Amino acid sequence: MASPTSSVITLHINGEKFTLPVDHRTTLLDALRERLTLTGTKKGCDQGQCGACTVLLDGRRAVACLQLAVAAEGREITTIEGVAEGDLLHPVQQAFLELDGYQCGYCTPGQICSAIGVLREHAEGLPSAVTDDIRPEAGPPPLTPAEIRERMSGNLCRCGAYVAIVEAVARAAADGDRTAAVTESEEAVA
Repeated sequence: MASPTSSVITLHINGEKFTLPVDHRTTLLDALRERLTLTGTKKGCDQGQCGACTVLLDGRRAVACLQLAVAAEGREITTIEGVAEGDLLHPVQQAFLELDGYQCGYCTPGQICSAIGVLREHAEGLPSAVTDDIRPEAGPPPLTPAEIRERMSGNLCRCGAYVAIVEAVARAAADGDRTAAVTESEEAVA
C-alpha cells in the first residue's frame, strides 16, 4: 500500500531513467547525491544561496537543494556528470580547465552548469539586471564581463576564482559562436 507521504518516481537524468521511491520532502539534491550516488552536484548552503547544487532542468538553471525530487519527475535533468559527450568535454568545461576557472573545485560543477544555462539564456536574448536594451528586437546583448558577472551572480566561489570564471564563460561563448558560424557555413555549402 502506498504511503501518503512518499511516491515512486522516475527521473530522467543525463539521458537515463532512474526509478526510485522517495519521501515527498526529498530534495532533488538529496535524491541525486544520496539515492543515486551522482555526487558531482555539491551541497553547499542547502538554502539556494550559493549555487553549488546548480543543475539544468529542461535546459534551465535550477538549484537542486530547493527543488523537490517529485516536482522534477518528467523533466530532463542534466548534472555535471552529463555535460560532456563521452570523452569530449563541453566547451564550458574545457574553458574552465584551460583558464583555471576553479581553485578548490567544490563550486565548479555548479558554476559549469550555471554557465551552460547562462549561455543558453543569453543566446535566447533574455536580459539580465545590467542589460541596457531589453527590447526583444534588440537581440542578445553583448556578453560583456559585467553581463557575465551579473548572470553568474547566483554562484559563489569561496576561493575567489571569479576573474577566471568570467574569462572561461566568455571563451566558451566565443567558441560557441565560432562553432555555430562554421556549422551555418557548412549547411549553406550543402
